[in-house]
Amino acid sequence: MDAIHLQNPEQEKSEILKRYKALLRSCKRKMEKDDKAQIRKAFEVALEAHKEMRRKSGEPYIFHPIAVARIAAEEIGLGTTSIVCALLHDVVEDTDLSLDDIKGMFGERVAKIIDGLTKITGISEQSTSIQAENFRKMLLTLSDDVRVILIKLADRLHNMRTLDSMKHEKQLKIASETLYLYAPLAHRLGLNAIKTELEDLSLKYTEPEIFFDIEKKLKDTEPERKRYINKFIVPLKAELETEGFGFKMYGRPKSIFSINNKIKTKGVPFEEIYDLFAIRIILDSKSEDEKADCWRAYSIITDFYHPNPDRLRDWISTPKANGYESLHTTVMGPEGKWVEVQIRTVRMDELAEKGYAAHWKYKEVAEARENQLDEWLKRIREMLESSDENALEFIDDFKLNLFADEIVCFTPKGDMRTLPLGATALDFAFDIHTKVGENCIGAKVNHRLVPLSYQLKSGDQIEIITSSKQSPKEDWLGYVITAKAKSKIKLALKEVKKKLADDGREVLERKFNHLKLDFTVQNINEVANFFNLPSSHELFYRVATGSINLKNIKDYIEERNKRGGKKQGAKKQGSKSLESIVKEVRGSADMLVIGENMKRIDYKLSPCCTPIPGDDVFGFITINEGIKIHRVNCPNAIQLMSNYAYRIVKAKWTNQEMISFLSGIKIKGIDEMGLVNNITQIISTELNVNMRSISFDTNDGVFEGTIMVFVQDTNHLTNLMAKLKKVKGVLTVSRVDGN
Repeated sequence: MDAIHLQNPEQEKSEILKRYKALLRSCKRKMEKDDKAQIRKAFEVALEAHKEMRRKSGEPYIFHPIAVARIAAEEIGLGTTSIVCALLHDVVEDTDLSLDDIKGMFGERVAKIIDGLTKITGISEQSTSIQAENFRKMLLTLSDDVRVILIKLADRLHNMRTLDSMKHEKQLKIASETLYLYAPLAHRLGLNAIKTELEDLSLKYTEPEIFFDIEKKLKDTEPERKRYINKFIVPLKAELETEGFGFKMYGRPKSIFSINNKIKTKGVPFEEIYDLFAIRIILDSKSEDEKADCWRAYSIITDFYHPNPDRLRDWISTPKANGYESLHTTVMGPEGKWVEVQIRTVRMDELAEKGYAAHWKYKEVAEARENQLDEWLKRIREMLESSDENALEFIDDFKLNLFADEIVCFTPKGDMRTLPLGATALDFAFDIHTKVGENCIGAKVNHRLVPLSYQLKSGDQIEIITSSKQSPKEDWLGYVITAKAKSKIKLALKEVKKKLADDGREVLERKFNHLKLDFTVQNINEVANFFNLPSSHELFYRVATGSINLKNIKDYIEERNKRGGKKQGAKKQGSKSLESIVKEVRGSADMLVIGENMKRIDYKLSPCCTPIPGDDVFGFITINEGIKIHRVNCPNAIQLMSNYAYRIVKAKWTNQEMISFLSGIKIKGIDEMGLVNNITQIISTELNVNMRSISFDTNDGVFEGTIMVFVQDTNHLTNLMAKLKKVKGVLTVSRVDGN
C-alpha cells in the first residue's frame, strides 16, 4: 500500500480505523466473539505503544503492524493468535512494553512467539554476525512454533513492499537478507506467491537496471505472447471440453527473478529464452478422481504436441517436501517452440499458491502437509541440538536445504525418504539416524557397493553398512550436503577435539613448570597470541596433537625476553577488535572514496568479482586485510550484506588518474579462419588495451575463450565488448566474475 500523508489527526484516526476494519474483514476463519475481543485488545495496545512513532515514509507506525496482520490473515491464512502477535510484533523491540507485560495481557503462547520475533541488540564478538544470531534465535522458536516464521514472512513482505522510503544501502541490506533467507523459507513452507514476490522485489533493489529491463521487455512482448498462447490452447480447449472436463486454462509469465536466473545460468539473452511463460491447466476434479484426471489431461495434450521425454515431472504421485503437487511436462508447440505445461486441480493450485491460506479449506490434505512440516521441524530441532556451532555456519548449513531440488530414495524395506538433490550415501545414513551416520563404513546402492561420497539418484535403494568401531572423520564434511549430517559430524569432531584439548592442557602445564613459567590465564593467552591462535582451547589442542612443542614455547620466552619482559599482548594492527576497525574506517565520513590517498586503512579489490571504476561497489571491512571492495552484484554480495551489514561501508570511485584494472572477458562462437587474430587485433591495435593472458579452446567447430585485459573503467570495458561482439563468428561476449 502506498504511503499516505495525512496532516490532520482526525483524518489519521479515521484512516487507522478503516485499515483495522479491513483487517477484520480479511480474517478467513470463522471468528468467535472472544477472538474479536483479543484482536481488538492487541490493536489498542499496539496503537497506544506506537502512538508517537512514524515510519520512514512519514505515515503513522501503526499502519505497519496492521498491514502485517492483514498479510498474515489474508495471504497466509493464519488465525487469531497469529493476528494478535502480528499486531504486537514490534512493541517489545521498539517501545517500553516488556515480554512480561505481553505475557500478563495475552498469555504465555503469544509472549513466546513475540520473543521469537524480537531481535537481539548490540554487536556481539567480532567472529559473530548479529544477523545470523537473530536468524538462529528466530529458528529456535520456529522449531517450537511455526507461526514465528510465518509472521516474520508477513513482516518482511510488507517491509519489501514499502522499501522505497529507505536509504539505498538499507534497501540493499534488507533485499540481500530477503534473498538469502526469507524467500527460501517461504519456498520451503509452500508459500509460492509470497516467495515469488519476495524474489522479484529483492531483485528490484539489488539489480534495478536488470529488473526494469526485464519488466519492460515482458511488457513489450506481451501482445505477441498472448497471440501465441491462444494459438497453443485453442485445440486443447476444444478437446478437453469434448471429454467433459471442467477446467481453466491460461498462460502465466515466469517471475522476473526466475527469468534473470535463466539468463545468467544459460548464458542466453532475454530474446532467446523459450520458457518465458507456462501454460497452466486447472481441473475441477473430485478428490478421488484428481490423479486420474491429471493423467487424462496429459494424454490429450500429448496427442496434439510432442512431449520432451526428459522434462516430465510427476509431483502428484510423490509431492515435493513442501507439499507442492502438480504434473509438469514440456511439449513442442506451434512454430517449433518448447512450451511448459502445468496440470493440476483446483485444490492443488490453491495449496501451491497460498500454502497455509488454503489449509483450513482442505482439511483432508492439511493433515498430510502438517506431518511433512513436523518432519522438517524435527530436522531443525536436531540441527539446533548443536547450538554451540557458529551461528553463520548454522545458517549456511540450514539454508542449503531450503531451496534444493529433491530426490526420492528408498530403504531396503521400501520406505521412502526425501533428500536434497546432490545428497550422498553418507547423507542418507545420517537421515536414517545419527548413530547410523556416525558408524557408517560403507553403502550398497541398488545392491552394488559404493563409496560414502556416492551421489544418490531418484529411485535408488540404499543399504547402509555400519561398524561400532567407526567414528566421523574430518574429510566426511566434504562428502555431505544436508544440514543434519554436517551439524552432527561437526558436533562429533568437536567432542574429539575437546577431549584432546583437555589432554593438551595437562601437557602444557607440565611444559610451563619445566620452563619455570606460571600457568596463569594471562600467560596462556599471551602464548596463544604469539602463535596467532584464536583461543586457549586451540592452543591446548595444538599441544596435544604435537604441532606446538617445548621448542616453540622456548621461542616465545626468548621473544618475550628480547622485549624486556614486556607483555606480548600488544597486538599487530591486523588483530584489532572488529568494533575498533569499523569505527576507525567509518569515522565521521559516510562514504569511502576509492582512489583517494587513504592513510587510515588499506583497501583491496576483491578477486571474486574484480571491480573496476564505474562499477557499483561497496567496501567490506575485514579483520586482517583492511577493506575489500566488491561489486554490488558480486556472487558473494548477498551473503555479505545479509550476514555482516554492520561491516559494509558505502564506496564510490574518485576521478583518479588513469590506472589500469584487470578484468576478464569470456567469448563463445563458431570457429572461423583467422578469428583469434581478429579478436587480438581489436584489443591491442584499435583500442590500445593491454592483454595479460588469452586462452582459447576449440571443440568440434565451437570455440570458447577467456581474455584477461587491463581497462580503465566500465565504459572502456563495455566499448571493447561491443566491438568484439561484431567480429564474424562471435556469438556471445560476457564479463568474467573473477580472475
